[in-house]
Amino acid sequence: MILRNPRTGAVLAQRIERAATPLARLRGLLGRRSLPEGEALLIEPCDSIHTFFMLFAIDAAFLSRELRVVRAIPGLKPWRATRPHRAASLVVELPQGTLARTGTREGDQLAVDP
Repeated sequence: MILRNPRTGAVLAQRIERAATPLARLRGLLGRRSLPEGEALLIEPCDSIHTFFMLFAIDAAFLSRELRVVRAIPGLKPWRATRPHRAASLVVELPQGTLARTGTREGDQLAVDP
């Protein structure tokens, strides 16, 4: 799957890992040393995240069911937690700098291509 921003024409991720089971959502990115450029973790259902025990910062995009960005958090450092975002149905965790590089911001409608 490819995650892109049609407004900017930019690709946010070319390889998306999905965390949809309770165990996969709990594990998230724990145990990894980094999230390589072009990769992402899609957590669903999800309206808040934490970076406890993580070793690196990430960008996070909270998305509605329609894949509209309801909250964009660049550079979320380890040992932080977000508040719940009621309009969010899922979260995409991306390498730090992806939101800025792609010009992705709150209100953008994202698209997933197979």
